[in-house]
This record gives sequence, C-alpha cells and structure tokens, in this order.
Amino acid sequence: MKRISLILALSAAVCVAASAQSKSFTLGKWVEVNNAILKELNRSYVDSLEVGRIEREAVDAMLASLDPYTVYVPEEEQEDFQMMLSNTYGGIGAIIYKPDVNGNVTINEPYEGSPAARAGLRCGDEILSIDGTSTHGLTSQESSERMRGKPGTKVVFSVKKLRGGPTWKAGEVIEVPVVRERIVLPAVEYVGMLNGADGYILMNKFTEGVGQAIRDAYQTLKAQGMQRLVLDLRGNGGGLMHEAVNIVSLFVPKGSVVVTAKGRAAGSEQVYKTSTDPVDTEIPILVLVDSGSASASEIVSGALQDYDRATIVGTRTFGKGLVQSIRPLPYSGQLKLTTAKYYTPSGRCVQAIDYSHRNEDGSVGHIPDSLTHTFTTAHGRTVRDGGGITPDHEVKAKRYSRLTYSLVLNGIIEQYALQYVREHESIPAVEDFHFQEYDNFVAFAADKEFDYRSSARAYLDEVKKNLKEDGLEETTAAELAALQSKLDMSKEDFLRLKKDEIIPFIEEEIVVRYYFQEAGIRMRLRYDEQLHTALQQPAITF
Repeated sequence: MKRISLILALSAAVCVAASAQSKSFTLGKWVEVNNAILKELNRSYVDSLEVGRIEREAVDAMLASLDPYTVYVPEEEQEDFQMMLSNTYGGIGAIIYKPDVNGNVTINEPYEGSPAARAGLRCGDEILSIDGTSTHGLTSQESSERMRGKPGTKVVFSVKKLRGGPTWKAGEVIEVPVVRERIVLPAVEYVGMLNGADGYILMNKFTEGVGQAIRDAYQTLKAQGMQRLVLDLRGNGGGLMHEAVNIVSLFVPKGSVVVTAKGRAAGSEQVYKTSTDPVDTEIPILVLVDSGSASASEIVSGALQDYDRATIVGTRTFGKGLVQSIRPLPYSGQLKLTTAKYYTPSGRCVQAIDYSHRNEDGSVGHIPDSLTHTFTTAHGRTVRDGGGITPDHEVKAKRYSRLTYSLVLNGIIEQYALQYVREHESIPAVEDFHFQEYDNFVAFAADKEFDYRSSARAYLDEVKKNLKEDGLEETTAAELAALQSKLDMSKEDFLRLKKDEIIPFIEEEIVVRYYFQEAGIRMRLRYDEQLHTALQQPAITF
C-alpha cells in the first residue's frame, strides 16, 4: 500500500513538473516568435514601419482577449491613469469648450473654489493664448494639456473678458496668471435633504477617503433631522475595494464579512470584514443603482442587500465582479491585471457569467434563471447570481426621445447655455429659476446642423434602405410615402413637441454656469422621476 502511495505521489509530482515545463516552453516559444517577426518586419517590410504602434496594438489585442479590464498603461499615459484612480489632476480646475480648432477656447464651467475661479475666470471668458501660444489651431485636447501641469507651477492666459470687473471692461483682453494646484474632483458630489425626512448622498467614485466623506455626510444629514438615508450609486463605476468596505462598515456590525476575493492560486482567497464600529445599524437605507453601477458600487449594494440592511431600488447593476491589481513593468509602464473575482456575503459572484451576454453599454444582459444559482440573505430572502445586483424594487429611469439625445450629444444645449450667459448677467436662485425663453432656444437650435429625426423616422429610413437592397422599393413606394408624410415634422415643430422633455436639460446647463456644479445636481433632482418613484417604494422590513 505504501509503495502504491509513493508511486502515485511521484506520478503527480512528475505531472506538475511537466505542466510547469510545458507552460514555460510555450511562453518562451511565443516570446521568441514575436521577437523574430518584429525583427523581420523591421528589416524587410515594404513600407516604413511604426514598431511602437504595432507593438502597442498587439499588446492591447492580447489583453482584450482576456477581459475588458486587464490593460497596459505606458509611462506617457500615467497622468490620465492616476486621474482615473484618484479623481485628481494638476491644473486650474475648469472645463473648457472649443468646438473649432480655429476658434478660441471658452471657459465653460470653472469648478467652485478652483484656481481658475479664484483668478476671476468665469463662464464665457475667451482664452486667446496659453503661456504665449495662441489657442488658434489647437484642438480642445491640446488646449487642455497646456492648462494642466505640475501643481505649484504658473500658467498665464490672455483672456477676453465677457463682463466688466474691478479693473477691466467687458470685452477687454487682460493677462490672467493662475498657479496650478492638485485639483480633486469630489467623489461625494452632493449631500442634502430631499424633504423633511430623507437625506440624500450622491457618489460618483470610490476614491481614497470617500468612506470618511460618507461618514461626515451622514453626521451632517442626521443633524438636519434625517430619518432615512438615500445613497445614490447610479452611474458609479466603482474604484477602491477597501473604500467600499469602509462604507458598508458604517451600517453593519463590526466584524461582518463585506466581500470575499478569490483568485486562481491556491490560498489566494481574501476575506474583507468591517473593522470599525458602525455609526448606525437601524436607520432605513435606500440605495439607488442602475446599469452604470459597477464594481465597488456592487460590493456596497450587494453586501447591504445580503444583510437585509438596505432596500435596493433601480435597475440591474453592471455585473463587474473582478478585482484588478497594479503590476510594474519595464520603462515605467504598468499592467492593470485582473487577479480575482469577488463574492458578496451570501456567496454570490457579481461577475456576469460571460462577456457575450452584454447590453450596448457593456452591462450584463438577460440571464435566464436556469443559468443562475440561488442564495439567501440574512433573513432568508432569495437572491441570485449570474451578473450584477438585481434590485429589490425595479424602477426604470425615464426614457428620452432621440431628439433630446441628439441635442445633448451634439452640444446644442451646451452652446445655447453659453449664449444665454452672454445675454444674462444673472439669474434667480436655483430653487426659483424656471427657463421661460423656449422660443428663443427653438430658433437657436433650428439654425444648427444635427440629426433631429424621430426614432420612427430613422427606423423608416433604415426600412427603405433594406427594401431597396431587396428590390422591393417600387412595390412599397406608395405605402412608404404615406407613412413618411405622417412622420415628417419640421425641426421647429419637433422641438416644440418635446418642450417639457428638453427644458430640464437647458435649466441644468444654465444654472451650472452661474452657481457651479452642485446647482446642476439640485436642478437635476427636481426632475428625477426615478428618484421620486424610488422614494415611494416599501422598505425591506422584518
């Protein structure tokens, strides 16, 4: 018996060694083949060869075959990568508008309290040059790059002022020096009371310190009489896992499991538990999610759902249950590498079953129940895996017309807001502001080039194209002409038809330019039908 066991053990050891050798041989083989191909291309290819470009494309294609989140970040992209991770960058703190390379840069939205705002730059001011270099001929991206830089360094703008000030006249060109700073884009965008009982927190990312920011926001709202907390994670693509743990820690007992990460290697499993005392284990919590809520957002909503600690409302989340780690590479590059999957306290894997069942926005598509597994929450409710977090109450967001999307995506509303600022020195407070000049907007938009067809009209055009390809155009001509006459509408008439749908977007764009970004959120909340419906949903109680 001992002899048989010894033979089996030796056989297993030989298989493991052979497997390791096989993997090492395969890796070495393809490294050698790759180098040989590059050398031969460089020596013999008929046209000039951009080795850096084709190597980058090869690396990107290789990593894309694994998953959408494993990516190579070369040294020259480190600044943008760090901004993505930390929500910070070195610059002046302003959003610019420059639709034409031959035009000037216009200050679109300075951030409240930013170096740009403190230097007196306002919406509508035109930047003619940056450190002596004319903005004519520069793209928006090139202009933005010249504005950014190391914190503490100075950049000098030649600015044509929209309005008069302490020492200048409207239209005068003045020199405006600005010292760059580390601009921190807040992960907690808004904190306020929605009514006498509901406190509201809007988060956009899980960056360093956001757990403490949520704790502070909770204390602020509690002092204002909050009886229920609304945590808005819609569109929140995630971030740092430990900050997700910190947020869950605020509302469940110390020592509770929040998430478990499991990698391929044996012994790689890591269990993350709450390590601090909670601030409140009783207050009702409503968490808003949608298909843009991913990663750390799914950790928070999944854990609070598994402990029956919050009512999750909205639509199914994105379905990204993967953990990424950063690995250093030669020449100061970095590899953002998927190293594990994570699981909620009940054992659910948030990751979608595969990458093929995805919606257009990348979120998880429909997964039949037959392909999922059931799990139970702390109080015995049934929840499922298969991708994303399914809300306790599904409340869909408002659907907008094709016209409204076209106005937004083509910058028509943004351009109009800039014109409005030029024509109006001030507006009422956010709560009192109601846009009353819609006919003026219709005239402005009607003069712009953009696709204003309705969805039905665009679909009819596609049908006509298919009929022509199939040789059926003539036989259906009369019917199609009759239908088209019903669907055709002038740009002005369609804009007037969708007035109630478009006005909220105009109001948001306008108030931001007078009262900064928080004002836009407050205006958005006025028309947020999904939020207003969510507030009426029954809480999970036991």
